Formats: sequence, C-alpha cells, structure tokens
Amino acid sequence: MRSLIVTGDDFGLAVPVNEAIQVAHQQGILNTASLMVGAPAAKDAVERAMRLPTLRVGLHLVLVEGGSTLPPERIPDLVSRQGEFSSRLILTGLKYFFLPGVRRQLEDEIRAQLDQYCLTGLPLDHINAHNHFQLHPTVLEIILRVGKEYGLRAMRVPYEPFWQSWRMGRQHGFFRFLSWLMLAPWMGLLRLKLRRAGIHSNDFAFGLYDSGHMTQQRVMNLLSYLPHGVTEVYFHPATQSCPELERTMADYEHEREFETLICPDIKRMIASMGIHPWTFSEL
Repeated sequence: MRSLIVTGDDFGLAVPVNEAIQVAHQQGILNTASLMVGAPAAKDAVERAMRLPTLRVGLHLVLVEGGSTLPPERIPDLVSRQGEFSSRLILTGLKYFFLPGVRRQLEDEIRAQLDQYCLTGLPLDHINAHNHFQLHPTVLEIILRVGKEYGLRAMRVPYEPFWQSWRMGRQHGFFRFLSWLMLAPWMGLLRLKLRRAGIHSNDFAFGLYDSGHMTQQRVMNLLSYLPHGVTEVYFHPATQSCPELERTMADYEHEREFETLICPDIKRMIASMGIHPWTFSEL
C-alpha cells in the first residue's frame, strides 16, 4: 500500500504561510502542518488550526535560524541578545554536541517549546526540527527523552531515496546521489533510535533536495514513482511573499508550492492511483 502524508512546514511563521496552509487543507491535498510556536504568527496559526479539526498539527522545533521561546538571558549560549538562533549550522551543531552547558540550555529551550505547544490545546501529531536538526545526536537524544513526557508518538525521518528523487527532479543527479550516500548512515541511526524508543516514523520523505521548489510537475513526477510504504512530502507554501520569508528563504517558490497543493490535477492523480492520504497520528 502507498500512503501519503502532505505537510506544510513553518506554520506560524507569517500570516501568508498560515493562509496557504489553511486553504491547501480545505481545498487541496495538505493534511498536516508543523507549527513554530515562537514565530510571529503562531497565535494566528493556532486559531486557524482550531477551526480545522481534520488538520493534524505537530511541533516544528526551531533551534537554528529563528527566534527562541525562552528569553535570551535564560539561554545566552544559544541565542543572540535579540533572541535569535545562529544560522551557522555546523558551528551550532558542534556547540550542541561538545559543550555540557550549552546542552543544558538546549534542553530547557526544547522543553519550553513543548510547553508552549501544550498551551495551544492542539493534539501533538508529530515532532520535526527546522533544518532537520532532529538528525543531530544531541538534539535527538533530548527530543526522545523529553518528548515522551509530552505524548510524543511520531517523528519525521527525512530519508529521500535517490532513484525516486532523481526521477522527480530530473536534475543534479550527482549531488542527489552523493547526499543520499552521505546521509544514509545518519538515517539508519535515526531509525534505530526511534524504534528503540517506540516512536513511529514515515518510511520516505521528499522535499529535501527540492525544498522550496516542489512544483506541480515535480510532484506529478514523484507520484508516478511513489514507493510503497508511508511517504511524507513537505512544502513551504505561502499565498504571497513577505519579509519573514524573504529573510531566510528568498529563493523559495512559496506561491508556486501553494499552487501545487491546490492543483485539481494532482488531487485527481492521487485518487486515481489509489494512494491513501495519511497522517503521523495514524502510523
């Protein structure tokens, strides 16, 4: 059986993102969203989600390239004086791994974001992390240990198999193959740790190498070669551009991704191929 989870990331980042996720759920194929609880439009996102009982919402942990939930004085080694996480991913990852004081602050921030999510009153469908930082061993260990206290049952595994990935994009084949090869051990380790912790996950994910560019043709190509199992396809849609998107995702095609999600031809294709809509809660 082929099952499909369609996720909108960065829910709460900006009102145009929230609008796109709402409409894509009501009129299109989107059935899941990942909420940034500390983002500027998080309150608006929660209000919309409350009006959409069939939309499954999870936590999109922000530990890089975004604002913190705790004030800067509580986590001075994690954020700037303005409360912003670093965008230097490698350096940040090294700090999280090697410095015990930083790890303690990291756990405090993860707990704060989970606490903030609980206050929304929304059931926790899943957890993933901005820039896939759930792959970081320190971050993963904290999520698995702390998350169960908050009812964590499912997480995203961002495993994009090479063959279907290349068929979808039809470009950058060498880059896709090399990335797939380098990430394969991390994916295997992530799956092993999730199984040992009793946490469910998807089998495949698409959007890793075409992030921000999940156009109608790419998604149709993917659907033609969709593997058997549970696949998550994630998007970064918006109804229009805005400063929040321009700041860190200026090259993303947010509006085209929104058009993909509400495209009638794609919706008909999914139905005609017998692909089952799915959510993390159903794993």
